[in-house]
Amino acid sequence: MAYQYLLFYKPYNVLSQFSEGSTPPAASRSRLTLKDFVPVEQVYPVGRLDRDSEGLMLLTNHGQVQHRLSDPRFAHPRTYWVQVEHVPTPRALDQLRQGVIIKGYHTRPCRAQLIPAPAALPPRDPPIRHRQTIPTAWLELTLEEGKNRQVRRMTAAVGHPTLRLVRVAIAHLHLGALQPGEWRFTTAAERQALLQL
Repeated sequence: MAYQYLLFYKPYNVLSQFSEGSTPPAASRSRLTLKDFVPVEQVYPVGRLDRDSEGLMLLTNHGQVQHRLSDPRFAHPRTYWVQVEHVPTPRALDQLRQGVIIKGYHTRPCRAQLIPAPAALPPRDPPIRHRQTIPTAWLELTLEEGKNRQVRRMTAAVGHPTLRLVRVAIAHLHLGALQPGEWRFTTAAERQALLQL
């Protein structure tokens, strides 16, 4: 069996799985899934993105690669662009960098920095609700773990709820020119780097 590796830009409001359970016809399903965008058979997502998160997903049929990228023992970086309420203070950024307590768990240290609003990022559909009295800011967070809704819980723990969350990189793989709903096969160089993880 030939191994396949795909990069997919998961749009907002799409489930990170190929079926909604019993796989009814698309017209009768209430939620979009990976099956509505990726016609390749027998590939599976490496990790997940919540329905209300967007961005890069890796899909493969290579179990060993899937295991290495999913198992927390083999920490690998995941980078997110996160729009939050208010502008985080240096203290809030330091808290994120050192790790915060969420649901009784102390997160690992991460990289966190303020960034300008990403000009190349496609608008979200539906758009974020803007409130004139509440400013927003963008952060770039790079984590080496992926607990359920971790980024959202981390920003909330330091007083800055997440409004929009886009994963832009998994290890050496990047969104690049992909647009929401688009996918592509990895390049030879990307595959080689994956196999060396």
